[in-house]
Amino acid sequence: MTDSAVETDTHGVALTEAASNKVRSLMSQEGRDDLRLRLAVQPGGCSGLIYQLYFDERFLDGDVSRDFGEGVEVVVDKMSVPYLEGASIDFEDTIEKQGFTIDNPNAEGSCACGDSFH
Repeated sequence: MTDSAVETDTHGVALTEAASNKVRSLMSQEGRDDLRLRLAVQPGGCSGLIYQLYFDERFLDGDVSRDFGEGVEVVVDKMSVPYLEGASIDFEDTIEKQGFTIDNPNAEGSCACGDSFH
C-alpha cells in the first residue's frame, strides 16, 4: 500500500467529544448501529455552497471515512473532502443554540443565515 492510498482512506474532519456523544445518543435512540454520520458539501445557498449533515447507512464508491470509536463513524464523499479538510463538527446545547455546528477553516465567508459559505 502506498502513502497516497492511505491518505484516500480517511479525511481531515474532526468530531468533538460533545458531537461524538450526541451522534452515539441519536443512533441509540434510533436503535440502529449501521448508520454513519455523513458530511457533504453541495452547491446552493446564497454564498454558493451548503453543508449537508445526516445519518446514512450507505457507503458509496469514493467515500472516505474516519472512525471515532464506539460505533461513531464520519463519512465524506470524495468531492467534498477538499472543502472540508481541517473542519470540525461540534454539538452545542445552550439556551442560545442547540444543534450541530461546523467550523471550517476553508470557508472564506458565509451568508447572514449561516447555512452557506464560499
